[in-house]
Amino acid sequence: MNMKFKAPRGTNDHLPVDEHIWNFVEKTARKTAHTFGFHQIDTPMFEQTELFRRGVGEGTDVVQKEMYNFKDLGNNELTLRPEGTASVCRAFIEHGMHNEAYPVRLFYLGPMFRHERPQSGRLRQHHQFGVEIFGDPSPEADVEIINLGLSYLSNLGLRELTVKVNSIGSGRSREKFQEALVQYLIPFVSKFSNEEQKKFKINPIRILDSKEKNLQDIIKGAPKPIDFLEDESKEHWDSFLNILSSTIKLFDGFNYEIDPNLVRGLDYYTNTVFEIQPFDSRSAQSSVLSGGRYDNLVESIGGPKTPAAGFGSGLERAILNLMKQPEYQADTHNLNGPKLMIVPLSEKAKLKAAELAKEMRRNNISIVIGPQSKSIKGQLRYANAISAQNLLIFGDKELEINKTLIKLKFNSNSVNEQSVAIDSKKILDKLTPENEVR
Repeated sequence: MNMKFKAPRGTNDHLPVDEHIWNFVEKTARKTAHTFGFHQIDTPMFEQTELFRRGVGEGTDVVQKEMYNFKDLGNNELTLRPEGTASVCRAFIEHGMHNEAYPVRLFYLGPMFRHERPQSGRLRQHHQFGVEIFGDPSPEADVEIINLGLSYLSNLGLRELTVKVNSIGSGRSREKFQEALVQYLIPFVSKFSNEEQKKFKINPIRILDSKEKNLQDIIKGAPKPIDFLEDESKEHWDSFLNILSSTIKLFDGFNYEIDPNLVRGLDYYTNTVFEIQPFDSRSAQSSVLSGGRYDNLVESIGGPKTPAAGFGSGLERAILNLMKQPEYQADTHNLNGPKLMIVPLSEKAKLKAAELAKEMRRNNISIVIGPQSKSIKGQLRYANAISAQNLLIFGDKELEINKTLIKLKFNSNSVNEQSVAIDSKKILDKLTPENEVR
């Protein structure tokens, strides 16, 4: 019996046709982060399970039912990382970055893993761009993070986005809000599902993040965290809004609104939380970027008290939104073919083709030598199939006179044949700038 293997449910293969748009999004993320003075950090794809229990929160959906947990041969409990912030905080502590000059600015790019119901833009293995700023407790740092996020999305070409913001407070203000929320929810607990009742016992605030339809009216009438802010949190919130309202004006087609029910799905957040969504969105699943402040997370996993803020943005979801932009649809579906394909017609020509390819690849030029198992016609069909941008054909006769024809813009409707010496520098001069590999 022949078994047909497929990618596991909730995962995708990134095919060559997707290369252009993925490279564009990742390059834009790195470039934007660098312009804000952030430096890249890479952490392992799996960590000790306890890191996420303590960091993300025992009562969260992520820890309760979405993590990929396993034991290695040494019987150590490990987990494929479901998000990036806890791992970056662990590395921040382990490598003594808390002893560096504050603030410390870090960003990451990589795959995350959550066992949840796959849907558009939400996969079990998804890729995330995230930034973290450590050591700055100010509302200016919160806005800087949002500014970076808006710049990234704007640089991608996304427009008409809304920044939804809220403050969930910290310390005593958080306690007062939770007490009021519990008193409000108690009469409704009998209507909760077993899962929601469990959430209510572990962390009542998680109820506000519920997606169950029968709870939405209850959630709308619930107490709002911004109504319980103590002086320090209130001052932070007011300053944040003033700075944000000025910053948002720098971006065309972007606005912000206060969403008093926004709490985010991870327990480590304090004070400011935010999500960026398309204008026409009515679903939390459509968020293209989200984050907030987490002043207690570093300390909760064994580090010193360190104020911090950051965001995460799913690349798959950003790409889905990017593909909706009409001006990008044509570009993102085109596979970049090699800049030059060489078709050697003899044994000597094969050696010369290898020599030319080696020399031109040093100039970051993509070169393909035609597959010798195919006939000349077959190689020409192959050149068309791979969208070769230019074509060079020669054999012994051309080698004797050191001259042949190069077909410029081979994969277009304006093919231009020109005579050229069989010399790497001369050939490079013939290759038009607009065909350069990027």
